[in-house]
Amino acid sequence: MSFLVAMRGWHEPDWLERFQRLMPGRTVVSARDSFDPAAIDYVACWRHEPGSLARLPNVKALFSLGAGVDHLVGDRNLPPAPIVRVVDPDLTHRMTEWVVWQCLDWLRQGKTYRRQQAASEWIDDRDQPSAGDVRVGVMGLGVLGLDAVGALQRLRFDVAGWSRSPKTIDGVPAFSGEAGLMAFLARTDILVVLLPLTEATRGILDAALFAGLARDGRLGGPVVINGGRGGLQAEADILAALDAGTLLGASLDVFETEPLPATSRLWLHPAVTITPHNASMSAPDAVAAAIADQIRDFERGLPLRNVVDRTRGY
Repeated sequence: MSFLVAMRGWHEPDWLERFQRLMPGRTVVSARDSFDPAAIDYVACWRHEPGSLARLPNVKALFSLGAGVDHLVGDRNLPPAPIVRVVDPDLTHRMTEWVVWQCLDWLRQGKTYRRQQAASEWIDDRDQPSAGDVRVGVMGLGVLGLDAVGALQRLRFDVAGWSRSPKTIDGVPAFSGEAGLMAFLARTDILVVLLPLTEATRGILDAALFAGLARDGRLGGPVVINGGRGGLQAEADILAALDAGTLLGASLDVFETEPLPATSRLWLHPAVTITPHNASMSAPDAVAAAIADQIRDFERGLPLRNVVDRTRGY
């Protein structure tokens, strides 16, 4: 029985060694090397070459090594095996840390004070809102979104959530679908985006959406924080909204093209915070161990957990 590792952009030898150590007695091979397609039982993927997994007649499951699965769902030549997404507490907590950091930075005027420090300016501004004065809207109420909602609630932000299908969250207004989107946006000062990338969500962060955000908030304008996927955002629309004052600011961890080209205006825009797609890094040992545990459970007759619905894309 063989286990295939198919990835781009990560250091593959470390993953091969890790899986071999966790699954002794099983052959672990790289998609870059020669292997027998009929011998592959399971695949661990991250941004594999599209079409490279088409001829695996006996594969039982495809595991994503990161939180996103659009690299798998978007491959039209994928075998008809279950797609399993990673759900790791450490990954979830890291994303929540990043979201909280960005929300607090905008609440407490971090950019303003960094500019003042660089200019050696002491401006004692005591007219600052508290967290309870600021309305945060979280788009995407999966594992990542719900954890972020809980942390923001504990900091006393006025939190609401939006998802494509209805959800119920204790103490939090929850909006859903196209019918609920405009009402959700109209009460949002800081928009936190943790949606999966699907055909329905691609490019959702555009000029029309930004125009629907609240204009009467204590921050002086709305802010967008995207820790989800780069394909969710139209970067030309973000820049235009920032330049026009439709948006006060943006915190972006993901981009339409990665790495973000050096020519992008986002790099030097004074109202933009950029992090290099590391808001929620997968802890390799934890992710690999979770996959190995799933395989052992599956081979004992237990169902796979966190299986993706291919029709929804998550």
